[in-house]
Amino acid sequence: MQSGMDLGENVRVETCIGTAILPLLRDLQRLRVTVFRAWPYLYDGDPEQESAHLRAFVDSPLAAIVVAFGDGVPVGASTVLPLRDESADVRAPFEARGLDPTRFFYFGEAVLLPEWRGRGIGVAFFEQREAHARRVSDCDYTTFCAVERPADHPMRPPDAVGLEAFWRKRGYTPYPGLACTMSWKEVGQAAPSEHRLGFWIKSLRGAPLP
Repeated sequence: MQSGMDLGENVRVETCIGTAILPLLRDLQRLRVTVFRAWPYLYDGDPEQESAHLRAFVDSPLAAIVVAFGDGVPVGASTVLPLRDESADVRAPFEARGLDPTRFFYFGEAVLLPEWRGRGIGVAFFEQREAHARRVSDCDYTTFCAVERPADHPMRPPDAVGLEAFWRKRGYTPYPGLACTMSWKEVGQAAPSEHRLGFWIKSLRGAPLP
């Protein structure tokens, strides 16, 4: 554990690095599969297949996982690592536009069980990941991507509310022409399919947005 904050109501958010992540891997695998199964990702995942993805955050020396503990157990998590350490499909759109990946810190997934939402944990995820990026690097920007779904998607819940306003409030700007493609099997599908994810960027130290 590197740093953390108490949010009250038995909620604590901790930034975990290196081998401190290892005891949490089973819980983090479960969280990813549970939360991403819902809208908008509809990811039909297997906890046992999540291990390799999460091990990357143990092995990358500048990576971290910010974990939310509710009543002492993990109820949410968000990841952060240098963009240069991410997979080629995530780096490729930056490289294609002449944007140097070494200037960016990448925020991967942010998952939180529904019953723990509305307590400030999402804000803490962004604050602690940005603080970690400043602490371990001289990167100019932080960035993340989110799946793009059509308004008439047949599985969109009638009460679905997007997170765009929340992200803008955190200081992030969408880049419509900057996107990557990832493949996963959706709930109800027999095989994986491709999905487009659009990037959002924030200046971490005051540099003009690219």
